[in-house]
Amino acid sequence: MKLYGYWRSSAAYRVRIVMHLKGLVFDSIPVHLVKDGGQQHQDAYTDLNPTHLVPTYVDEDVTLNQSLAIIDYLEEKYSEVTVYPNDAVLKAKVKAMALDVACEIHPVNNLRVQQYLTNTLSVTEQDKLAWSHHWMSLGFSAIEKQLETSSGSFCFGNDVTMADICLVPQVYNANRFHVDMSAFPHITRVVDNCNKLPAFIAALPENQADAQL
Repeated sequence: MKLYGYWRSSAAYRVRIVMHLKGLVFDSIPVHLVKDGGQQHQDAYTDLNPTHLVPTYVDEDVTLNQSLAIIDYLEEKYSEVTVYPNDAVLKAKVKAMALDVACEIHPVNNLRVQQYLTNTLSVTEQDKLAWSHHWMSLGFSAIEKQLETSSGSFCFGNDVTMADICLVPQVYNANRFHVDMSAFPHITRVVDNCNKLPAFIAALPENQADAQL
């Protein structure tokens, strides 16, 4: 079982959390998104994943991209530990919050989007940062409002779900971008609780071997 990723990739971070929660043993294969012009663009990698993105999951004859698709596959195959509640309505709400992060907030701070702003549109660093802050804060505001009623120790009660798994890497990104998180106390509390758990600690970007490369 192999996971191709980059230590600071939010999408790869999500999958690492789930794999550690499920107790899976896997080889982490680094794909440096900046070095050598971006190793994700090299032929050997794009043969695996034509999108030029990480992560890519490989297990024998199974090759998958897109973090949420990989996680759903792992849910089906390794169901002893689950990241979704059994109740259909609650499961849908968890998935909706996860998608709020993965589809609405995360894309604006994706590396290739940031590079396009700089290299093609000639956006200044100051304006690019303001643009990123706007979209992240807008998305966090909606999640913060939902957590007022849904959260316990985690996003939905006291069990870790897919919502937490998507939220933690996004807050990591927000801290990198120096977003003021003081307006989001529920988000901050939930993320702090997650980051005390062994699976989340093991998945931290700084704890990946390629963080030092």
